[in-house]
Amino acid sequence: MYRIFDIHTHTYPEKIADRAVVNLGNFYNFVPEGKGIYSELAALAPQNGVEGFLLFSVATNAHQVEKVNDSIAALAAQSVNEGFKTVGFAGMHQDYPDFEKELIRSWDMGLRGVKIHPDIQGVDIDDPKLLPLYKLMEGKMPLYLHMGDDRPQYRFSEAKKLARVLDMFPDLEVVAAHLSGYNSWEDGIKYLAGNPNVWYDTSSAVWAMTPEYAGDVIHRLGTDRVMFGTDYPVMLPHHEIERILAIDLTEKEREDIFYNNAARFLHLDEK
Repeated sequence: MYRIFDIHTHTYPEKIADRAVVNLGNFYNFVPEGKGIYSELAALAPQNGVEGFLLFSVATNAHQVEKVNDSIAALAAQSVNEGFKTVGFAGMHQDYPDFEKELIRSWDMGLRGVKIHPDIQGVDIDDPKLLPLYKLMEGKMPLYLHMGDDRPQYRFSEAKKLARVLDMFPDLEVVAAHLSGYNSWEDGIKYLAGNPNVWYDTSSAVWAMTPEYAGDVIHRLGTDRVMFGTDYPVMLPHHEIERILAIDLTEKEREDIFYNNAARFLHLDEK
């Protein structure tokens, strides 16, 4: 069994999880496999070799930011106490009034990066509202971005917009989720491949590809930059593990994707 770290997970409070999962499926026109609750995510981990998770949530408005971050910080601490190598990232919204104050508060609670979902939040990656946030984060905290969508009404997370941000903030470390762009992988490769500050995850990507194309994309992005993720509750871990195993990769490349790259990115084994 491989050592595995799931770099892309979402969980919701149990009282709203059913509704949140339905809304997620409606937004993307698919049916998520999971229930969207931490207890399910944790229960599935031992049988799949999953040693920990990166937990985050999306702040759909400015008023949600602090509640989201309080919740993620508490859940990450609970997960660590249960023996997992879990890390939490803060949510942030473009209309939040004081980025610096909330970044400091989030760091003090143990959160180690920021997650933004441009399409759900309705904001371009390179929107001027977000530039002060990136400046504060540059060289200090990584940014995790949902990337890509082939629907014309959701072009907020285009790879070329991230490329412009990286030109402005060359020391900003970024994860471009979904192998650089959900259903827009060629754009991701064109604009982002080779940038030493960009990482990628396999979530909500390999299930939409043939194993041959997935292998091609992973190799063009760099097997030392790609990390395993389920996008839970979108997919359950055993299904995504099977999809990675179906790709033509060396044992070393699989080990890197399943665990080693995430360990480097999050400094997991330095704690």
